[in-house]
Amino acid sequence: MPVSTRIIRRRIKSVTNTRKITKAMELVAASKMRRAIASVLATRPYAEAAWRAVAEIAKVSDPGLHPLLAKSKEKKSGRVLLVVFTSDRGLCGGFNAQMLREVAAFLRVTKEELDIIAVGKKGQGALLRMKKKIIAAFADLTNNPRITDVRTIADIAVGDFTKGTYDAVHIAFTDYRSALTQKPIVRQLLPIVRIGELGDVEEAAAGKPPKGGGAAEPRPPGTYEYLFEPSPEKVLDMMLPRLVESQVYQSLLESSASEHSARMMAMRSASDAASDMIDDLTLTYNQARQAGITREIAEISSGKAALE
Repeated sequence: MPVSTRIIRRRIKSVTNTRKITKAMELVAASKMRRAIASVLATRPYAEAAWRAVAEIAKVSDPGLHPLLAKSKEKKSGRVLLVVFTSDRGLCGGFNAQMLREVAAFLRVTKEELDIIAVGKKGQGALLRMKKKIIAAFADLTNNPRITDVRTIADIAVGDFTKGTYDAVHIAFTDYRSALTQKPIVRQLLPIVRIGELGDVEEAAAGKPPKGGGAAEPRPPGTYEYLFEPSPEKVLDMMLPRLVESQVYQSLLESSASEHSARMMAMRSASDAASDMIDDLTLTYNQARQAGITREIAEISSGKAALE
């Protein structure tokens, strides 16, 4: 059955308009991704310095001095808190699906009762459909994230862990590796451990192995002598909540960069697919137009032959 050239032209126009939209979204996502990566690189020195300071303090003091450093030996609550970072909008490829698969894998292995803080509307909706208990939800944090945006999350985690409401706090986010690679991970936040995957963008680009988790390698005893004012407990009370905030903020920045990168690549793929579809439709249009011209010539020739 011949296809009307008018219908094909209408389809070509529709796909062309769609390509304009996806191309514009790709450029916007690329701009946001560059800004997010710049934020990740800018905050890394502070996060590294804060972690090194805490690691040095922990080596010369008792980890039991602060509840954020060691697991409590008191009666366990049997509950765990999980902070999940996803996006607020779609059109970002498999970004949210991969994160939710990693969360589902964590839910299958954990034996404790789980409460969730959902950051991002997509994750919140999916977790509600999974009938999981969400104690708090936050939205619109991935565009131009600031440290004040995550302070409430860190306060909830630190406060409830200190009170003994939860035995541990975990954080689920997508670590940015490159424009093509983003890795969803779930890591322990409290008791405080170093999230080794954070901030490895430069190391991965240079071909260096990522930094591992855990405390730094102990130096020979007596190498340093520390004087705490007013006391180690007071110093840790000031530093550890800020360290938790920095790790949560770094996770938000990593997730934001991963989201914009995934959206940029998804829109680029959509633009390429639209271009291929336009080429196919143009070929079909030319074939249909040529068939119409051939048919008209045949009709004219037949009419002339009938008159003769």
